[in-house]
Amino acid sequence: MTDRLPHEKGFHVSWDQLHRDARALAWRLQDEAPEEGWRAVVAITRGGMAPAMIVARELDIRAVDTISVKSYDHQTQSEPRVIKRPDPDLVGDGTGVLIVDDLVDTGKTLEVVRAALPRAHVATVYAKPMGRELVHTFVTEVSQDTWIFFPWDMALQYVEPYRGR
Repeated sequence: MTDRLPHEKGFHVSWDQLHRDARALAWRLQDEAPEEGWRAVVAITRGGMAPAMIVARELDIRAVDTISVKSYDHQTQSEPRVIKRPDPDLVGDGTGVLIVDDLVDTGKTLEVVRAALPRAHVATVYAKPMGRELVHTFVTEVSQDTWIFFPWDMALQYVEPYRGR
């Protein structure tokens, strides 16, 4: 057996699928909300922005901010670093705040985010085993060696018919 490149065991997510999965995440989160409800949503940029917008809409949360953590250059992961922090007056220590991302992979990004907002509830649409313990709520688990192709990374193009070859 040959070693696969990261993109060779791919899970392709369409916009429709992402929307359905983000709505499913919102449905799970409604039962996890503190008694007074979620105060704010913080999206981890960039991948968490689309799911966070959908979750915020579904749960009628109007206060939305971002935390920007860079940990990938294309398909190569590096040490995460915070580029932009959310408004401290809005998020405080994270109490009543919902952090949303598209995926937890190794968990390195979430370690940085959870250190910044230790009392926040972390939710991702997809989770891989190495980082799953850092997430409170998620929708779908995929294997660690699966590369998820998100719709913002893809373009439609013509494909030759198989024709039994």
